[in-house]
Amino acid sequence: MPEFKTEPEVTDDLIAAHGLSPDEYTRLTEIIGRRPSFTELGIFSAMWNEHCSYKSSKKWLRTLPTTGPQVICGPGENAGVVDIGDGQAVVFKMESHNHPSYIEPYQGAATGMGGILRDVFTMGARPIAAMNALSFGSPDHPKTRQLVHGVVEGVGGYGNCFGVPTLGGEVRFHPAYNGNCLVNAFAAGLADADGIFYSAASGIGMPVVYLGAKTGRDGVGGATMASAEFDDTIEEKRPTVQVGDPFTEKRLMEACLELMVTGAVISIQDMGAAGLTCSAVEMGDKGGLGVRLNLDAVPVREEAMTAYEMMLSESQERMLMVLRPEKEAQAKAIFDKWDLDFAIVGETIAEDRFIVEHGGAVKADLPLKALSGNAPEYDRPWVPTPPAPVLEEHPEIDPIDGLRALIGSPNHSAKQWVYEQYDSQVMGDTLRIPGAGAGIARVHGTAKALAFTSDVTPRYVRANPVEGGKQAVAEAYRNLVAVGARPLATTDNLNFGNPEKPEIMGQFVGAIQGIGAACAALDMPIVSGNVSLYNETDGQPILPTPTIGAVGLIDDLGHAIDGAVCDGHVALLIGGPGSHLGQSALLAEAFGREEGDAPPVHLEAERRNGAFILAQRELIEACTDLSDGGLALAAFELAEGAGVGVTLDSSAPAELFGEDQGRYLIACAFDQAETLMVEASRADVPIETVGRFGGTDVRFGRSDAPLAELSALYRSSFAGALD
Repeated sequence: MPEFKTEPEVTDDLIAAHGLSPDEYTRLTEIIGRRPSFTELGIFSAMWNEHCSYKSSKKWLRTLPTTGPQVICGPGENAGVVDIGDGQAVVFKMESHNHPSYIEPYQGAATGMGGILRDVFTMGARPIAAMNALSFGSPDHPKTRQLVHGVVEGVGGYGNCFGVPTLGGEVRFHPAYNGNCLVNAFAAGLADADGIFYSAASGIGMPVVYLGAKTGRDGVGGATMASAEFDDTIEEKRPTVQVGDPFTEKRLMEACLELMVTGAVISIQDMGAAGLTCSAVEMGDKGGLGVRLNLDAVPVREEAMTAYEMMLSESQERMLMVLRPEKEAQAKAIFDKWDLDFAIVGETIAEDRFIVEHGGAVKADLPLKALSGNAPEYDRPWVPTPPAPVLEEHPEIDPIDGLRALIGSPNHSAKQWVYEQYDSQVMGDTLRIPGAGAGIARVHGTAKALAFTSDVTPRYVRANPVEGGKQAVAEAYRNLVAVGARPLATTDNLNFGNPEKPEIMGQFVGAIQGIGAACAALDMPIVSGNVSLYNETDGQPILPTPTIGAVGLIDDLGHAIDGAVCDGHVALLIGGPGSHLGQSALLAEAFGREEGDAPPVHLEAERRNGAFILAQRELIEACTDLSDGGLALAAFELAEGAGVGVTLDSSAPAELFGEDQGRYLIACAFDQAETLMVEASRADVPIETVGRFGGTDVRFGRSDAPLAELSALYRSSFAGALD
């Protein structure tokens, strides 16, 4: 029986405050055969919370397709790894920092960016691209303006200082996010395919080394806070938000990458959620080893820190590594050069134990496997989302007025106010900046490029989780195809409400089923991801928001579809005319209605139409997929980006604004259009001429308006809505 220094007595109130249910606490005591110490309670709380253990989602995550010939490393590591040929790999992941960003917008978003960058370079990859997917409450809600400003400044402040280009993302507004914004951060990096670093510890008696910045009290309990709903005590949670330093992280990355080429690293793990606890336990668990830590050796920046605080601190810019002992002096010299802490804080042991010592006393002595591999797993009760009622009537509206309703809303107006605060050109390999579909970055020193996109339509998922889950993947697939990229793989960020409510769990299950079906059909396996649950405030859940981040490969820059629309180009529609207005952007923005079912996703048609675009990309000057706002918004955005007018032949709202899936709008010359028509017929792909680009007006049927007038509305509405 270990001896412990005096710590707070573990009471029922303390147990509840740590997010452990009575059943979980009983299980804890049965595992260790006694009552836990205060530090041990904190360790179990951190490792068994939803954010670290995935206890409500594991069952369903296992159903997702995660393998393929292109996959080098799937879920379970810091990030996924996918082969891009020539001995190179792309490493990427998306994660949430929702709760911290609502409490402290700037630092919450900044440290979300810092955490996802560490996930990438921990694997041995140099980050080359970032994205973010942001969901806020209604623009007129009293907190929205503060959140938008703080989050955008936090993302930009950290990413710009670190020096990684932000190439894409999305921003949405809906009252369901009034009490719980979403901040999903994505990063991707390049590595040698045979130079990937993993987190599984190996070898007995190997030194466990602390790297990076010093440990403080910021972020203590952050992972547990991220696994709970908000209520009127939200301000009390402010101390659980971390503080980031991008300049320290830049030095940490350079030091880690320099160290990795020396052969000194056995395994390495980012200190993210639950800090030192999670990183040490996961490294030991994956390697089948125990870990002994001596907290007296941990570099700290605050006095009299307790073992509990050090184990649960989420101070940023820190890593944990298992080191080859003969390389210690060389490794320390590298970190001294970069002015970063380097400290041996423990060792690997053969026994299944997690031992924490501090001040000459044992503060925790626990079976390590029980903290990670044997964490609770639940099969939560769930009920399917009932079928959405059929949209009884199609609204009638002048088509130009319908377009004005869309481009005059912050959801569908230009987002340059956001992305112009991000450095999208740093590193010099950016080929396509935000604001025009998928972002593109050159693979430095080669003729290849990578395309990146992030997509989901939450109103679809709420109406029909299965089809909404499919659609998120399908839209990501189309966005990659539209720039000439072959889709490779995906990462997911599954944002939902309280999984203990059967209807919320039903949304989660349905979305997973749809995502899985689409990833399998479109050959886009899930290689990494994150689950963020309990996104509720006072019992009001967010819209179900399973964000899909996707990466595609352009094998030769000459094959990219990145031309400009020109006066006289033909407008070709791939995939058939529009008809579905249920849950459409037009219905929501012009009529204030969120009714009807989500549009069905026909995966065979998605794959066939996408393959046709890729096969014929040399004939296509410009291309965009059709999603929110249908044909009308897609045509306007292509035209407005090129500064030319557009004429569409139809004036029917369903044809113009229908959000039927599997469709693309192409701009090309007349002779190219003729060839595409012939090839589409051979491939059994629906194709039709729907209009033409040119002039100075936007004309839908007999309704028209000057492009300059509409462009001014489109470019000013976002900032105008947020004052």
